[in-house]
Amino acid sequence: MHEILAELEAKRERARLGGGQKRIDAQHAKGKLSARERIDLLLDNDSFEEWDMFVEHRCTDFDMDQQHVPGDGVIIGYGTINGRLVFVFSQDFTVFGGSLSEAHAEKICKLMDQAMKVGAPVIGLNDSGGARIQEGVASLGGYADVFQRNVMASGVIPQISMVMGPCAGGAVYSPAITDFIFMVQDSSYMFVTGPDVVKTVTHETVTAEELGGALTHSSKSGVADLAFANDVEALSKLRHFFNYLPANNREKPPVWPTEDPADRIEMSLDTIIPNDPNKPYDMKEVILKVADEGEFFETQVSYAKNIITGFIRIEGSSVGVVANQPMVLAGCLDIDASKKAARFIRFCDAFNIPVLTFVDVPGFMPGTSQEYGGIIKHGAKLLYAYAECTVPKVTVITRKAYGGAYDVMASKHLRGDANLAWPTAEIAVMGPKGAVEIIFRKDIGDEEKIAARTEEYRKKFANPFIAGKRGYIDDVIMPHSTRKRVARSLAMLKNKDIENPWRKHGNIPL
Repeated sequence: MHEILAELEAKRERARLGGGQKRIDAQHAKGKLSARERIDLLLDNDSFEEWDMFVEHRCTDFDMDQQHVPGDGVIIGYGTINGRLVFVFSQDFTVFGGSLSEAHAEKICKLMDQAMKVGAPVIGLNDSGGARIQEGVASLGGYADVFQRNVMASGVIPQISMVMGPCAGGAVYSPAITDFIFMVQDSSYMFVTGPDVVKTVTHETVTAEELGGALTHSSKSGVADLAFANDVEALSKLRHFFNYLPANNREKPPVWPTEDPADRIEMSLDTIIPNDPNKPYDMKEVILKVADEGEFFETQVSYAKNIITGFIRIEGSSVGVVANQPMVLAGCLDIDASKKAARFIRFCDAFNIPVLTFVDVPGFMPGTSQEYGGIIKHGAKLLYAYAECTVPKVTVITRKAYGGAYDVMASKHLRGDANLAWPTAEIAVMGPKGAVEIIFRKDIGDEEKIAARTEEYRKKFANPFIAGKRGYIDDVIMPHSTRKRVARSLAMLKNKDIENPWRKHGNIPL
């Protein structure tokens, strides 16, 4: 018996070493943690239960039958984050460069199947050179098997990808389907074709970092949600982020204890809106003052900065926030902002997270680049997301809500549940000056007349009371009472029950 136990421990030790100490040291030299170290940092102490430690590839071509490493380049299992169940796979770059073989893919699929059965999130720690070339189509089939499970799990369990090394070719499409993608600066990258292929085909010279690095994808392409400085920070922030999410689409988000009173008054909000309607202010300040303990986990911080998305808590419960940012492009909606917000809203809707919308939007961004880029269809994605959304929707109009952008931003017409406005709200077809120049075309050139007409229009229409008369605004509130009124609205909507008409699925304007 002792010999058998010793043999088992020796096999386990061999598996724990992955590609060997030399390759683990090479990871450390690059500032990267090993696959197991990452799991240890992510999960609660001593909570990880590993599966398939002894799985090996079945390839015999190209002398692969002479190279077998237990686990075959991916560690899978389950554990807890702050006591809550989560399934994790961590690709091991020290084993065949983390490349995906048929057996490697089977392990990931097995994990995802189990996560779906029990209704728990999946976190993937990606660090892979791509498909294992020696296995040919078998590895490609493995990728497709993973993709299929990503699609089936979408909207059922939260899926998070933490890209912590290379992720290239077909490998990128699994993270792309997941709900959130996080990356690590200077050590992770994602692209469909690498710099060498790009140079051969298009004659462009570009580095891997420029082509698909963390900063590129978190600020230019919008593929990644956040970029972190190193592995340790990334895993720490991921633990924090996980606390906002429910386990699956049948559960409500977790409730965490808070000592922040729901009826807290914030007098500074009464003076945050500048007297000059063309002057900006920071909408993040409003969000922080409404949130429990002033805590806000912002997503896609560096992408489409004219709209803000992220999570706060109100009375301990998770709330998704979408807000126009007057500091950037005056808060206009453009193609990138529409896509960013639409995807975020659809995630919240899928996982029972209420949506709180702060509106200060002068309209959609004008210009040929926007029209040629398809702002009509992309703007419609945001409209579609809000209109389809059935979770509690609370909207606060702080200042401008002009034209079609007023409609799109969670208006009463798109089934907004509680639509509130500050006294500074301007709800109209367009800004006073633009409206006057159209209505009183004949007076253009007469500065005094135009100024008088503009002031008349501002007093008559650029306020929340016309919308209030029609019931499009439920109440005009004092800015300092925003947290209290939002908290009460969400409490009232706690048991909201509404269903969309039965259908296989809608046809969102993609």
